[in-house]
Amino acid sequence: MEKTKGKNSNIELLTGDHKTAIKKLAWPMMVSMFLIMAYNLADSIWVAGLGSDALAAIGFITPLFMILVGLGNGIGAGANSMIARFIGAKNVPEANNTALHSLMLTILISVLGSVAMYFLLPSLLEIMGAGSSKSLALGYGGIVFAFMIIFIYSNVGTAILRSEGDVKRAMYVMAITAIFNIVLDPIFIYILNLGIEGAAWATVFSGFLSCLVLIYWMHIKKDTFLNLEFKNFHYENSITWGILNVAIPSTAENLIFSALGIIENYLLVLVAGTVAVATYTAGMRLIQLSMIPLIGFGTALLTVAGASYGARNYQKLQDAFFYTLKLGLIVSTVMAVIFFIFAPQISMVFAYSSSASLAPRIAVLIQIMIIFIYAVCLGMVSAMLFQGVGKGFTSLILTFIRALLLEVVFSYLFGVVMGMGEQGIYYGVVLGGFLGGIISFVWANIYLQRLKRNFQPISE
Repeated sequence: MEKTKGKNSNIELLTGDHKTAIKKLAWPMMVSMFLIMAYNLADSIWVAGLGSDALAAIGFITPLFMILVGLGNGIGAGANSMIARFIGAKNVPEANNTALHSLMLTILISVLGSVAMYFLLPSLLEIMGAGSSKSLALGYGGIVFAFMIIFIYSNVGTAILRSEGDVKRAMYVMAITAIFNIVLDPIFIYILNLGIEGAAWATVFSGFLSCLVLIYWMHIKKDTFLNLEFKNFHYENSITWGILNVAIPSTAENLIFSALGIIENYLLVLVAGTVAVATYTAGMRLIQLSMIPLIGFGTALLTVAGASYGARNYQKLQDAFFYTLKLGLIVSTVMAVIFFIFAPQISMVFAYSSSASLAPRIAVLIQIMIIFIYAVCLGMVSAMLFQGVGKGFTSLILTFIRALLLEVVFSYLFGVVMGMGEQGIYYGVVLGGFLGGIISFVWANIYLQRLKRNFQPISE
């Protein structure tokens, strides 16, 4: 009885007041992302003790790792969007079938991805200009990419839980990954003397533990709203393409961000050497902490938007978008002020190691790049709206314009052409991101207005 009550309350949350849903769905995601980014930061801090080459190696792997994460996030976003739309339309059997389709895609893509990265990683690092960091990057990346299924399954599994409003257990899964990684990093790296490969094994092992928990809840205990028994699976092209219609663009967006990271690393090496890559890697991981609330709000909007769209409640869809944007801008302002004022103190987390000389450079990066958070707010909230209603390719187009077009062009213009060096590259990212964020917001607003004009909204 209690299990049924809990399941129903999650669904009522999705289909009820948008303000309550956004806030209740967002905070567990914020906690999860804080822990995930904390362990990413812990990776950087502990690896920094091995020297700037090791830290730069993490920097070269990070954009490629984002591709791996993007595969899981893409399938998860596609499943989340489609399941939420079916729940909004009160079609539970197809919601179950969609979740099972997403798990089948997880297995297929994980196997293909691991094989591909085994052969491609050395060449990719060579192209990226890893130089003296190449062997260290191969050691770290080779391990992580061999176990792609752990990270993709974890992302898809938590997305399935979020799609039915079960955000707390999705948070617990991500917390297990983060906490165990933070604890295991120094043990594997220094006590077991595995070096940078120890950081990779810590990441893999902690991810494996979270997968075990997901498997228990969804396939053994079976206490989720969705029924994931294989008997509920019947292949449908429409479901596969429905997931991929969001998953492919979402994954492509991560590929764009990965390409952006590769290009920015190349430009930084061009103007200031590999030490600039180490600075950028460390500094951006600190700045990403300020983006946690935005990720939480955006992920909540994706689910609420899917349920609202499925129920054909377009007024609620618009209200949820603007409410999420308002919360995001308020939080962005608070974070920008804190990070700008305390940049020197925040950067000192790297001062304990042989990379201590980077701290002043990291502080300068933070004070320039923290303004980028406003661009992220506009771009992310708009992207999540489009993903929620199943228009992943619109989100992809907007991301391409912002990241690979505007940010790269202005980075090259300021950093290389105008000779402003690494700081010019930072200014280019900020300006390009701002322009792209404004374009995304305007496009989203036009879409919502057209949707309301062309269809009769259903009152709550």
